[in-house]
Amino acid sequence: MSKRYLRYLVENNLVDGWDDPRMPTLCGLRRRGYTPASIIDFVSRAGVAKAYSIVDIELLEHCIREELNMTAQRRICVANPIKLVITNYKDGKVEYFPVSNNPNDANSGTRMLAFTKEIFIDRSDFEEVPPPKFFRLKPNGEVRLMGAYIIKCNEIIKDDNGEIVEIRCTADLETGNGMPADGRKIKGTIHWLSSENSEKATLMLYDKLFTLENLADMPEGKTYNDYLNPNSLQKVENALVEKCLNDAEAGEKFQFVRNGYYCKDTKYENTYNKIVGLKDSYPKK
Repeated sequence: MSKRYLRYLVENNLVDGWDDPRMPTLCGLRRRGYTPASIIDFVSRAGVAKAYSIVDIELLEHCIREELNMTAQRRICVANPIKLVITNYKDGKVEYFPVSNNPNDANSGTRMLAFTKEIFIDRSDFEEVPPPKFFRLKPNGEVRLMGAYIIKCNEIIKDDNGEIVEIRCTADLETGNGMPADGRKIKGTIHWLSSENSEKATLMLYDKLFTLENLADMPEGKTYNDYLNPNSLQKVENALVEKCLNDAEAGEKFQFVRNGYYCKDTKYENTYNKIVGLKDSYPKK
């Protein structure tokens, strides 16, 4: 791509400056969360050839994912929260459960996660009419809250429009972070955050800037503008994250459990840029 067109994107406010995480610039990659080590690894794997060639973007994603899997601290983020009330839990009671900072790093230690009567789970982890083999929360179904109790869904509260606004459950208070006394097996585990110990945040979900895989194949008479991806950025507001992330530094990277790898934005408060998802489909040697 030409610098002239990149400047056109910046000057016409089609991107958020030269360091927009979608831009093919080093400052854009840094703001997105790519590390120098991951970029060097990518260049090393891609190699240098005299002939014109294209390298799949998945190779770069594989490099950063491989690095962050070993180094990034784990934190919980509930992207699309729905309230869940534990009806047999005491009002005002707070318990703390230990959760690992990084299971791949024995020296990373644990942190204590607060548990209260009202918590939030991700809306995608509940289905009123579940499909086959749905192992998350459903009416009269049981699921494990990650690192904490086993809960059972007893009641669903809806608003006037039929939208679910609250889920009421009971907890097996003997399970804690252990197995049920009767030996029953619980297949599903979901993440959660206490309503009193979470903070609102904005998630920036980035996709490719253009819809055409190789811009060198652009048909005659077409311009870059014809292939700008209108869905290259999705902003998720009012997500919930752990309160400890208030102390995170700009540019610090985390794995949001069951979600992906994120970097705290360097421009905007309480904003996290998605670096890459958890799934790694890049073929390994």
